[in-house]
Amino acid sequence: MDAFRLAPCGPLRGRLRVPGDKSVTHRGLMLLALAEGEGRLFYPLKAGDTLSTARVLRALGAEILEEGPHFLVRGRGLRFQEPEDVLDCGNAGTLMRLLLGLLAGQEGLFAVLTGDASLRRRPMGRVVEPLRAMGARVDGREEGERAPLAVKGGPLKGIRYTLPVPSAQVKSALLLAGLFAEEVTEVEEPTPTRDHTERLFRHFGLPLEAEGRKVRTWRTEPFPAKDLVVPGDFSSAAFFLVAALVTPGSEVVVEGVGLNPTRTGLLTVLKAMGADLEWRVLEGEAGEPVGWVRARYSPLMGVSVDPGLIPLMVDEVPVLAAAAAWAEGETYIPGLSELRVKESDRVRAIAENLRALGVEVEEGPDWLRIRGGGVRPGRVRPFHDHRIAMAFAVAGLPVGVEVEEPHWAEISYPGFFQDLLGLCAAS
Repeated sequence: MDAFRLAPCGPLRGRLRVPGDKSVTHRGLMLLALAEGEGRLFYPLKAGDTLSTARVLRALGAEILEEGPHFLVRGRGLRFQEPEDVLDCGNAGTLMRLLLGLLAGQEGLFAVLTGDASLRRRPMGRVVEPLRAMGARVDGREEGERAPLAVKGGPLKGIRYTLPVPSAQVKSALLLAGLFAEEVTEVEEPTPTRDHTERLFRHFGLPLEAEGRKVRTWRTEPFPAKDLVVPGDFSSAAFFLVAALVTPGSEVVVEGVGLNPTRTGLLTVLKAMGADLEWRVLEGEAGEPVGWVRARYSPLMGVSVDPGLIPLMVDEVPVLAAAAAWAEGETYIPGLSELRVKESDRVRAIAENLRALGVEVEEGPDWLRIRGGGVRPGRVRPFHDHRIAMAFAVAGLPVGVEVEEPHWAEISYPGFFQDLLGLCAAS
Protein backbone atom coordinates (compact mmCIF):
# COMPACT_ATOMS: atom_id res chain seq x y z
CA MET A 1 0.00 0.00 0.00
CA ASP A 2 1.43 3.37 -1.03
CA ALA A 3 -0.32 5.31 1.74
CA PHE A 4 -2.85 4.73 4.48
CA ARG A 5 -5.41 7.48 5.02
CA LEU A 6 -6.78 8.00 8.51
CA ALA A 7 -9.92 10.11 8.52
CA PRO A 8 -10.41 12.49 11.44
CA CYS A 9 -11.13 10.33 14.46
CA GLY A 10 -13.68 11.14 17.11
CA PRO A 11 -13.22 9.98 20.70
CA LEU A 12 -11.19 6.80 21.14
CA ARG A 13 -12.81 4.46 23.63
CA GLY A 14 -12.10 0.94 24.73
CA ARG A 15 -9.62 -1.50 26.20
CA LEU A 16 -6.90 -3.37 24.37
CA ARG A 17 -3.80 -5.50 24.77
CA VAL A 18 -0.77 -4.70 22.70
CA PRO A 19 1.65 -7.32 21.31
CA GLY A 20 4.42 -8.76 23.46
CA ASP A 21 7.45 -6.72 24.44
CA LYS A 22 10.02 -6.65 21.65
CA SER A 23 13.05 -6.35 23.95
CA VAL A 24 11.95 -9.24 26.16
CA THR A 25 11.09 -11.40 23.13
CA HIS A 26 14.55 -10.91 21.58
CA ARG A 27 16.33 -11.72 24.83
CA GLY A 28 14.01 -14.55 25.82
CA LEU A 29 14.54 -16.33 22.50
CA MET A 30 18.32 -15.96 22.79
CA LEU A 31 18.55 -17.29 26.34
CA LEU A 32 16.18 -20.18 25.66
CA ALA A 33 18.30 -21.05 22.60
CA LEU A 34 21.35 -21.05 24.88
CA ALA A 35 19.72 -23.17 27.61
CA GLU A 36 19.50 -26.94 27.99
CA GLY A 37 16.18 -28.63 27.28
CA GLU A 38 13.00 -26.97 26.13
CA GLY A 39 11.03 -23.97 27.30
CA ARG A 40 8.09 -21.96 26.07
CA LEU A 41 7.92 -18.27 25.35
CA PHE A 42 4.32 -17.27 26.01
CA TYR A 43 2.76 -14.28 24.19
CA PRO A 44 5.95 -13.14 22.43
CA LEU A 45 5.98 -10.45 19.81
CA LYS A 46 5.77 -12.09 16.38
CA ALA A 47 6.79 -9.27 14.08
CA GLY A 48 9.56 -8.45 11.63
CA ASP A 49 12.40 -7.90 14.11
CA THR A 50 11.70 -10.81 16.43
CA LEU A 51 10.99 -13.22 13.59
CA SER A 52 14.48 -12.33 12.36
CA THR A 53 15.82 -13.40 15.76
CA ALA A 54 13.98 -16.72 15.57
CA ARG A 55 15.28 -17.32 12.04
CA VAL A 56 18.90 -16.56 13.00
CA LEU A 57 18.78 -18.80 16.08
CA ARG A 58 17.39 -21.65 13.97
CA ALA A 59 20.39 -21.20 11.64
CA LEU A 60 22.58 -21.60 14.74
CA GLY A 61 20.96 -24.94 15.54
CA ALA A 62 18.21 -24.04 18.01
CA GLU A 63 14.83 -25.65 17.38
CA ILE A 64 12.11 -22.99 17.52
CA LEU A 65 8.55 -24.10 16.84
CA GLU A 66 5.39 -22.01 16.72
CA GLU A 67 2.58 -23.24 18.97
CA GLY A 68 -0.30 -20.88 18.21
CA PRO A 69 0.69 -17.51 19.66
CA HIS A 70 3.64 -19.02 21.54
CA PHE A 71 7.16 -20.32 20.78
CA LEU A 72 8.55 -23.67 21.89
CA VAL A 73 12.35 -23.51 22.01
CA ARG A 74 14.73 -26.45 22.32
CA GLY A 75 18.10 -25.00 23.24
CA ARG A 76 21.71 -25.82 22.47
CA GLY A 77 23.19 -26.04 25.96
CA LEU A 78 25.67 -23.13 25.55
CA ARG A 79 27.05 -24.41 22.23
CA PHE A 80 25.69 -23.20 18.89
CA GLN A 81 26.39 -24.88 15.57
CA GLU A 82 28.24 -22.99 12.86
CA PRO A 83 25.76 -21.51 10.36
CA GLU A 84 25.94 -22.65 6.76
CA ASP A 85 25.17 -19.20 5.38
CA VAL A 86 25.27 -15.51 6.24
CA LEU A 87 23.01 -14.59 9.19
CA ASP A 88 20.49 -11.97 8.03
CA CYS A 89 19.35 -9.79 10.94
CA GLY A 90 16.84 -7.89 8.81
CA ASN A 91 16.08 -4.51 10.40
CA ALA A 92 16.82 -5.64 13.98
CA GLY A 93 19.62 -3.65 15.61
CA THR A 94 19.02 -5.35 18.96
CA LEU A 95 19.50 -8.74 17.32
CA MET A 96 22.78 -7.82 15.62
CA ARG A 97 24.34 -6.16 18.65
CA LEU A 98 23.34 -8.84 21.16
CA LEU A 99 24.27 -11.61 18.74
CA LEU A 100 27.82 -10.25 18.54
CA GLY A 101 28.13 -10.79 22.28
CA LEU A 102 26.47 -14.19 22.14
CA LEU A 103 28.76 -15.51 19.39
CA ALA A 104 32.05 -13.95 20.52
CA GLY A 105 32.70 -16.72 23.06
CA GLN A 106 31.67 -19.65 20.83
CA GLU A 107 35.16 -21.05 20.33
CA GLY A 108 35.89 -22.04 16.73
CA LEU A 109 32.52 -20.87 15.37
CA PHE A 110 32.60 -18.53 12.37
CA ALA A 111 29.63 -16.39 11.37
CA VAL A 112 28.90 -13.40 9.15
CA LEU A 113 26.13 -11.00 10.19
CA THR A 114 24.33 -8.66 7.83
CA GLY A 115 20.98 -6.89 7.60
CA ASP A 116 18.86 -4.60 5.47
CA ALA A 117 20.13 -1.25 4.14
CA SER A 118 19.04 0.58 7.30
CA LEU A 119 20.79 -1.85 9.64
CA ARG A 120 23.98 -1.83 7.58
CA ARG A 121 24.19 1.93 8.14
CA ARG A 122 23.85 1.76 11.93
CA PRO A 123 26.95 2.02 14.15
CA MET A 124 28.30 -1.26 15.54
CA GLY A 125 31.67 -0.03 16.78
CA ARG A 126 30.20 0.74 20.20
CA VAL A 127 29.74 -3.04 20.65
CA VAL A 128 32.73 -4.24 18.65
CA GLU A 129 35.29 -2.15 20.55
CA PRO A 130 34.62 -3.54 24.07
CA LEU A 131 34.15 -7.06 22.71
CA ARG A 132 37.59 -6.82 21.11
CA ALA A 133 38.94 -5.74 24.50
CA MET A 134 37.57 -9.04 25.82
CA GLY A 135 39.49 -10.89 23.10
CA ALA A 136 36.73 -11.23 20.50
CA ARG A 137 37.69 -11.39 16.84
CA VAL A 138 35.26 -9.20 14.92
CA ASP A 139 35.83 -7.46 11.61
CA GLY A 140 33.67 -5.64 9.10
CA ARG A 141 33.22 -2.54 7.02
CA GLU A 142 34.96 0.60 8.32
CA GLU A 143 37.05 -1.54 10.70
CA GLY A 144 33.98 -3.06 12.30
CA GLU A 145 31.86 0.08 12.53
CA ARG A 146 29.30 -1.13 9.97
CA ALA A 147 27.86 -4.46 8.91
CA PRO A 148 28.40 -6.94 7.36
CA LEU A 149 30.43 -8.19 10.31
CA ALA A 150 32.46 -11.39 10.58
CA VAL A 151 32.82 -13.05 14.00
CA LYS A 152 35.25 -15.84 14.91
CA GLY A 153 34.46 -17.21 18.35
CA GLY A 154 37.34 -17.71 20.75
CA PRO A 155 38.42 -17.50 24.37
CA LEU A 156 37.35 -14.32 26.15
CA LYS A 157 38.54 -12.54 29.26
CA GLY A 158 36.37 -10.43 31.51
CA ILE A 159 36.74 -6.64 31.48
CA ARG A 160 35.52 -3.71 33.51
CA TYR A 161 33.88 -1.31 31.11
CA THR A 162 32.19 2.05 31.58
CA LEU A 163 29.69 2.83 28.84
CA PRO A 164 30.54 6.18 27.20
CA VAL A 165 26.82 6.72 26.46
CA PRO A 166 23.83 4.89 27.97
CA SER A 167 23.01 1.80 25.88
CA ALA A 168 21.05 -1.24 27.00
CA GLN A 169 22.14 -3.04 23.82
CA VAL A 170 25.86 -2.61 24.48
CA LYS A 171 25.40 -3.54 28.14
CA SER A 172 23.47 -6.67 27.14
CA ALA A 173 26.01 -7.72 24.50
CA LEU A 174 28.83 -7.53 27.06
CA LEU A 175 26.84 -9.45 29.68
CA LEU A 176 26.10 -12.21 27.16
CA ALA A 177 29.77 -12.39 26.19
CA GLY A 178 30.64 -12.43 29.89
CA LEU A 179 28.86 -15.77 30.28
CA PHE A 180 31.76 -17.31 28.31
CA ALA A 181 34.65 -15.25 29.72
CA GLU A 182 37.36 -16.03 32.22
CA GLU A 183 37.11 -13.75 35.26
CA VAL A 184 34.39 -11.20 35.95
CA THR A 185 32.83 -8.90 33.36
CA GLU A 186 31.59 -5.62 34.85
CA VAL A 187 29.60 -2.93 33.02
CA GLU A 188 28.99 0.51 34.51
CA GLU A 189 26.32 2.84 33.12
CA PRO A 190 26.43 6.65 33.23
CA THR A 191 22.64 6.62 33.74
CA PRO A 192 20.25 3.68 34.07
CA THR A 193 18.96 1.97 30.94
CA ARG A 194 16.37 -0.77 30.46
CA ASP A 195 17.26 -3.81 32.54
CA HIS A 196 15.46 -6.68 30.79
CA THR A 197 18.70 -8.63 30.37
CA GLU A 198 19.47 -8.50 34.07
CA ARG A 199 15.94 -9.60 34.98
CA LEU A 200 16.14 -12.51 32.55
CA PHE A 201 19.54 -13.56 33.89
CA ARG A 202 17.91 -13.85 37.30
CA HIS A 203 14.94 -15.73 35.84
CA PHE A 204 17.23 -18.35 34.28
CA GLY A 205 19.57 -18.50 37.29
CA LEU A 206 22.55 -17.04 35.43
CA PRO A 207 25.38 -15.39 37.38
CA LEU A 208 24.67 -11.74 38.11
CA GLU A 209 25.53 -9.09 40.68
CA ALA A 210 24.23 -5.52 40.62
CA GLU A 211 25.63 -2.66 42.67
CA GLY A 212 24.39 0.84 41.92
CA ARG A 213 25.03 1.44 38.24
CA LYS A 214 27.40 -1.50 37.96
CA VAL A 215 26.37 -4.99 36.90
CA ARG A 216 28.64 -8.04 36.85
CA THR A 217 28.56 -11.54 35.43
CA TRP A 218 30.99 -14.41 34.91
CA ARG A 219 31.34 -17.76 33.18
CA THR A 220 28.22 -19.87 33.47
CA GLU A 221 27.65 -23.57 33.69
CA PRO A 222 24.97 -25.12 31.46
CA PHE A 223 21.56 -24.03 32.74
CA PRO A 224 18.06 -25.48 32.30
CA ALA A 225 15.39 -23.89 30.16
CA LYS A 226 12.44 -22.24 31.90
CA ASP A 227 9.13 -21.01 30.54
CA LEU A 228 8.80 -17.25 30.15
CA VAL A 229 5.69 -15.05 29.86
CA VAL A 230 6.26 -11.88 27.80
CA PRO A 231 4.39 -8.75 28.96
CA GLY A 232 2.75 -6.34 26.54
CA ASP A 233 5.17 -3.85 25.01
CA PHE A 234 5.04 -0.44 26.71
CA SER A 235 6.51 1.20 23.61
CA SER A 236 3.54 -0.08 21.60
CA ALA A 237 1.07 0.94 24.31
CA ALA A 238 2.46 4.49 24.25
CA PHE A 239 0.91 5.22 20.84
CA PHE A 240 -2.60 4.54 22.10
CA LEU A 241 -2.06 6.45 25.33
CA VAL A 242 -0.98 9.57 23.45
CA ALA A 243 -3.76 9.11 20.88
CA ALA A 244 -6.28 9.23 23.73
CA LEU A 245 -4.60 12.24 25.35
CA VAL A 246 -4.78 14.38 22.18
CA THR A 247 -8.23 13.34 20.88
CA PRO A 248 -11.12 15.11 22.66
CA GLY A 249 -13.48 12.89 24.61
CA SER A 250 -11.21 9.84 24.58
CA GLU A 251 -10.61 7.23 27.26
CA VAL A 252 -8.43 4.17 26.58
CA VAL A 253 -7.16 1.42 28.88
CA VAL A 254 -4.18 -0.73 27.88
CA GLU A 255 -4.12 -4.00 29.81
CA GLY A 256 -1.39 -6.55 30.50
CA VAL A 257 1.38 -4.09 29.64
CA GLY A 258 4.93 -4.15 30.97
CA LEU A 259 5.56 -1.37 33.49
CA ASN A 260 9.27 -1.87 34.05
CA PRO A 261 10.46 1.45 35.56
CA THR A 262 13.46 1.51 33.21
CA ARG A 263 10.96 1.81 30.32
CA THR A 264 8.28 4.21 31.56
CA GLY A 265 9.96 7.61 31.54
CA LEU A 266 7.27 8.77 29.09
CA LEU A 267 4.63 8.50 31.82
CA THR A 268 6.65 10.92 33.98
CA VAL A 269 6.93 13.46 31.16
CA LEU A 270 3.28 13.20 30.12
CA LYS A 271 2.14 13.70 33.73
CA ALA A 272 4.29 16.84 33.89
CA MET A 273 2.49 18.04 30.73
CA GLY A 274 -0.86 17.67 32.52
CA ALA A 275 -1.91 14.26 31.20
CA ASP A 276 -4.80 12.47 32.91
CA LEU A 277 -3.04 9.13 33.34
CA GLU A 278 -3.29 6.41 35.95
CA TRP A 279 -1.71 2.99 36.14
CA ARG A 280 -1.35 0.06 38.46
CA VAL A 281 1.07 -2.84 38.68
CA LEU A 282 -0.93 -6.03 39.21
CA GLU A 283 1.57 -8.84 38.83
CA GLY A 284 5.02 -9.68 37.58
CA GLU A 285 6.25 -12.32 35.17
CA ALA A 286 9.92 -13.33 35.19
CA GLY A 287 10.63 -10.30 37.32
CA GLU A 288 8.91 -7.88 34.92
CA PRO A 289 6.22 -5.62 36.45
CA VAL A 290 2.91 -5.92 34.54
CA GLY A 291 -0.31 -3.94 34.89
CA TRP A 292 -2.70 -1.54 33.21
CA VAL A 293 -2.62 2.12 32.14
CA ARG A 294 -5.64 4.41 31.60
CA ALA A 295 -5.41 7.60 29.52
CA ARG A 296 -8.12 10.26 29.19
CA TYR A 297 -8.14 13.27 26.88
CA SER A 298 -6.19 16.11 28.47
CA PRO A 299 -5.25 19.66 27.46
CA LEU A 300 -1.46 19.39 27.52
CA MET A 301 1.17 22.03 28.25
CA GLY A 302 4.69 22.17 26.87
CA VAL A 303 7.58 21.23 29.17
CA SER A 304 11.36 21.07 29.19
CA VAL A 305 12.24 17.38 29.42
CA ASP A 306 14.86 16.22 31.91
CA PRO A 307 17.69 14.71 29.79
CA GLY A 308 18.14 12.03 32.44
CA LEU A 309 14.74 10.62 31.44
CA ILE A 310 15.67 10.09 27.78
CA PRO A 311 17.35 6.65 28.29
CA LEU A 312 14.12 5.55 30.04
CA MET A 313 11.99 6.55 27.06
CA VAL A 314 14.35 6.52 24.09
CA ASP A 315 11.89 4.62 21.86
CA GLU A 316 8.97 6.85 22.89
CA VAL A 317 10.47 10.19 21.81
CA PRO A 318 8.63 10.13 18.44
CA VAL A 319 5.24 9.74 20.14
CA LEU A 320 6.21 12.33 22.77
CA ALA A 321 6.77 14.69 19.83
CA ALA A 322 3.22 13.89 18.69
CA ALA A 323 1.92 14.89 22.12
CA ALA A 324 4.06 18.05 22.09
CA ALA A 325 2.51 19.06 18.76
CA TRP A 326 -0.88 19.28 20.49
CA ALA A 327 0.38 20.87 23.72
CA GLU A 328 0.08 24.58 24.36
CA GLY A 329 3.44 26.30 24.47
CA GLU A 330 6.92 24.99 23.85
CA THR A 331 8.37 21.55 24.52
CA TYR A 332 12.14 21.16 24.61
CA ILE A 333 13.57 17.63 24.29
CA PRO A 334 17.36 17.37 24.81
CA GLY A 335 19.77 14.43 24.88
CA LEU A 336 18.73 12.97 21.52
CA SER A 337 22.09 12.03 19.99
CA GLU A 338 21.17 8.32 20.06
CA LEU A 339 18.09 9.03 17.94
CA ARG A 340 20.35 10.06 15.08
CA VAL A 341 21.48 6.42 14.67
CA LYS A 342 18.23 4.49 15.11
CA GLU A 343 16.28 2.84 12.27
CA SER A 344 16.22 6.33 10.79
CA ASP A 345 17.69 9.64 11.85
CA ARG A 346 14.71 10.09 14.14
CA VAL A 347 15.51 13.69 15.05
CA ARG A 348 15.35 14.67 11.38
CA ALA A 349 12.34 12.43 10.71
CA ILE A 350 10.39 13.95 13.61
CA ALA A 351 11.21 17.50 12.53
CA GLU A 352 10.26 16.94 8.88
CA ASN A 353 6.97 15.27 9.72
CA LEU A 354 6.01 17.92 12.25
CA ARG A 355 6.57 20.57 9.59
CA ALA A 356 4.44 18.55 7.16
CA LEU A 357 1.62 18.83 9.71
CA GLY A 358 2.09 22.57 10.13
CA VAL A 359 3.95 22.47 13.45
CA GLU A 360 6.80 24.87 14.13
CA VAL A 361 9.93 22.98 15.20
CA GLU A 362 13.63 23.70 15.64
CA GLU A 363 16.17 20.90 15.29
CA GLY A 364 19.60 20.91 16.90
CA PRO A 365 22.40 18.34 16.86
CA ASP A 366 20.83 16.49 19.81
CA TRP A 367 17.66 18.39 20.66
CA LEU A 368 14.22 19.39 19.42
CA ARG A 369 12.17 22.47 20.29
CA ILE A 370 8.50 22.04 19.38
CA ARG A 371 5.96 24.87 19.49
CA GLY A 372 2.61 23.15 19.85
CA GLY A 373 -1.00 24.19 19.67
CA GLY A 374 -2.33 21.61 17.20
CA VAL A 375 -1.67 20.16 13.78
CA ARG A 376 -3.26 20.45 10.36
CA PRO A 377 -4.06 17.57 7.99
CA GLY A 378 -1.09 16.40 5.96
CA ARG A 379 0.94 13.52 4.57
CA VAL A 380 3.80 12.03 6.59
CA ARG A 381 6.77 9.78 5.77
CA PRO A 382 8.00 6.90 7.93
CA PHE A 383 11.62 7.10 6.69
CA HIS A 384 11.68 3.24 6.83
CA ASP A 385 11.06 3.48 10.59
CA HIS A 386 8.21 1.71 12.39
CA ARG A 387 8.03 4.13 15.31
CA ILE A 388 7.92 7.18 13.04
CA ALA A 389 5.05 5.64 11.04
CA MET A 390 2.99 4.99 14.16
CA ALA A 391 3.84 8.22 15.98
CA PHE A 392 2.70 10.43 13.13
CA ALA A 393 -0.45 8.42 12.54
CA VAL A 394 -1.22 9.39 16.16
CA ALA A 395 -0.17 13.01 15.67
CA GLY A 396 -2.55 13.49 12.75
CA LEU A 397 -5.40 11.30 13.99
CA PRO A 398 -7.70 14.07 15.34
CA VAL A 399 -7.65 15.99 12.02
CA GLY A 400 -6.91 13.28 9.44
CA VAL A 401 -3.55 12.18 8.07
CA GLU A 402 -2.01 10.11 5.27
CA VAL A 403 0.84 7.82 6.26
CA GLU A 404 3.13 6.76 3.43
CA GLU A 405 4.40 3.15 3.36
CA PRO A 406 2.37 2.07 6.40
CA HIS A 407 3.84 -1.45 6.22
CA TRP A 408 6.85 -0.23 8.23
CA ALA A 409 4.69 -0.44 11.36
CA GLU A 410 4.78 -4.24 11.02
CA ILE A 411 8.42 -4.28 12.18
CA SER A 412 7.14 -4.09 15.76
CA TYR A 413 3.33 -4.00 15.60
CA PRO A 414 1.43 -6.03 13.00
CA GLY A 415 -2.17 -4.85 13.09
CA PHE A 416 -1.40 -1.41 14.51
CA PHE A 417 -3.67 0.49 12.15
CA GLN A 418 -6.52 -1.98 12.63
CA ASP A 419 -6.26 -1.63 16.42
CA LEU A 420 -6.19 2.16 16.15
CA LEU A 421 -9.27 2.22 13.91
CA GLY A 422 -10.98 -0.25 16.22
CA LEU A 423 -10.77 2.21 19.10
CA CYS A 424 -12.13 4.97 16.86
CA ALA A 425 -15.02 2.73 15.77
CA ALA A 426 -15.76 1.83 19.38
CA SER A 427 -16.67 5.45 20.08
